[in-house]
Amino acid sequence: MNKKKYYISVQSKSIFQQQGEAPYELEIEATEQQVIKLRNLFDKMEECDIDSMIRTPTPGIPYHHDHPNDSYDYYLKQIYQMIYDLGTIDTQQHVSSIMDRLDTMG
Repeated sequence: MNKKKYYISVQSKSIFQQQGEAPYELEIEATEQQVIKLRNLFDKMEECDIDSMIRTPTPGIPYHHDHPNDSYDYYLKQIYQMIYDLGTIDTQQHVSSIMDRLDTMG
C-alpha cells in the first residue's frame, strides 16, 4: 500500500494531491482507500450540515438537543481523528489542540 501526501482543508471539506491547488490547513500521508474513507466522512458531515440548515428556522431547539448538530459534531471528531492518525508531526500537534477544544463541546 503506497501512501501519498495529501493536503486537507476541513473548512472546505477538500482533499488535494497538489499543494498549490487550493488553500489547505493540514497535511497527511494516506493510501487511496484511506482518502476514500476520509472523503466519505466529509460527505456525511456535509449531509448533517444540510439537515441542520433545514432545521434552522425551527425555533426553540437548543444546539445540544439537536440531532443534526450532534451528528455533525460526531463526524467532525471522526474526521479530525483520522487526520491525526494519518498526519505529519505538525498536523498531529495542530489537530491535538483542536481535539481538546472539541472534547469540551460535549
